[in-house]
Amino acid sequence: MNKAFLSTKLTAVIAIILCCGLYLTGYFQIIFAALIVLIASAIEYRKKLFSALGFQRKKTTLKSLFIHAPLIGIALFLFYGYIMIPIVTYLTGKPMDFSVFEQFKGDLSATLSLLLFIWISAAFGEEIVFRGYLMKQFTKFFGSGKISLVINIILFGFLFGLIHAYQGISGQILSGIIGMLLALIFHIRKNDLWFNIVLHGCFDTVAVVYIYHGWAL
Repeated sequence: MNKAFLSTKLTAVIAIILCCGLYLTGYFQIIFAALIVLIASAIEYRKKLFSALGFQRKKTTLKSLFIHAPLIGIALFLFYGYIMIPIVTYLTGKPMDFSVFEQFKGDLSATLSLLLFIWISAAFGEEIVFRGYLMKQFTKFFGSGKISLVINIILFGFLFGLIHAYQGISGQILSGIIGMLLALIFHIRKNDLWFNIVLHGCFDTVAVVYIYHGWAL
């Protein structure tokens, strides 16, 4: 078994199996998954591990990070909150389950801690795992044709929804759709992971503001 196969194929398969194992055993945490894929990426790409995940300096501009990504993140949240949630909850007959966030309502210090955790785990962690690693590994194995791209986006959107099971069936469906939209943006931006991280973080930041104030969606 040559080194090329070990570093480019087997390492990725092992990393994915470990992440799946964490999920199936009920011990899945996105931060642990991010560490696994970072190690796998380091083994495969060595010094180029960050650029391989999509951390690209050439495509990153102050305008894209501080204007475009935040605006799209805010717009996406408003679309999610005022259009997607009513439609999906009407179709499923099940309201979103935000009970896990009730403790943060009106608690500024806890909300700030939540915000920090969300930027680390969701903005960075989820984007590294789902867009930076899994999407690109799928492309490596199955190519970048149109059919492959569609399967790529749908598959990891579905898996993205699964890890949000605590939000109920409506939350899983909505998270899956958001995951697909984030994947589509990642593709359109030619794998610009910084853009996705900021967009995702701004989306979740607005959500945290709503949680703190107890604003209903």
